[in-house]
Amino acid sequence: MTSVPHVTLNNGVTMPQLGFGVFQVPDEETTAAVTSALEAGYRSIDTAAIYGNERGVGKALAASGLRREELFVTTKLWNDDQGHDRTLAAFDASLDKLGLDHVDLYLIHWPTPARDLYVETYQALERILTDGRARAIGVSNFQVPHLQRLLEHTGTIPAVNQVELHPGLQQSALRAFHAEHGIVTEAWSPLAQGAVLDDPGIVGIAAAHGVTPAQVVLRWHLQTGNIVIPKSVTPARIRQNLDVFGFALTDAELATLTGLDRGLRTGPDPDTLN
Repeated sequence: MTSVPHVTLNNGVTMPQLGFGVFQVPDEETTAAVTSALEAGYRSIDTAAIYGNERGVGKALAASGLRREELFVTTKLWNDDQGHDRTLAAFDASLDKLGLDHVDLYLIHWPTPARDLYVETYQALERILTDGRARAIGVSNFQVPHLQRLLEHTGTIPAVNQVELHPGLQQSALRAFHAEHGIVTEAWSPLAQGAVLDDPGIVGIAAAHGVTPAQVVLRWHLQTGNIVIPKSVTPARIRQNLDVFGFALTDAELATLTGLDRGLRTGPDPDTLN
């Protein structure tokens, strides 16, 4: 079975560097997809309240026969549930759907800055952390100004910031801020929803290594230091996305991918999504 390297978060918790995401997977298909992922060797599963598939994830985890300590489960708080008390209630609901007594990582899904609730929301996450119901807490889609406010008004540096990140949107300034403050960068939409996979440079690198363009991009993420959570419902593709540890990109090949940064988003702008 593939051995996935782990990243140590700023509170000492370790997290697999490559996990399995279930964004846009219907709940009725999620159990089968997560089961395939666990059978392939994934141990980190990333879901969210808004995905509507926490129950499907929980069913797969319960049926897997794996010990709880072998698994790393992430879920996220949706925007409508921000605010201290609403956050605590929403977290309880997520735990119930997952069938777990704790998660390994709990994230605020978006800052929704116009609502101006993310500081008190994060303070609720700190309470969840103190109570031992999450092993680590963090955020998703936060920009540098949002992170700076958290650092000024709360006592816990986010362990992770999960953001859109791929060769076409490399978030260099944000990643530098993360590195300065001990925040791990996790990439969603790591393949830019397939938009970068037909780039001639990536195709050429894939041919040179005898792998797919998707495997090249995932390998770039890993060598760059990002945590990455590709999604698929196809068992063969699920296994393929995990099979990225038998080759390494050269400095020149890494530079080819780094040269593709265009600042182009496939998803919403965190400054305007409210």
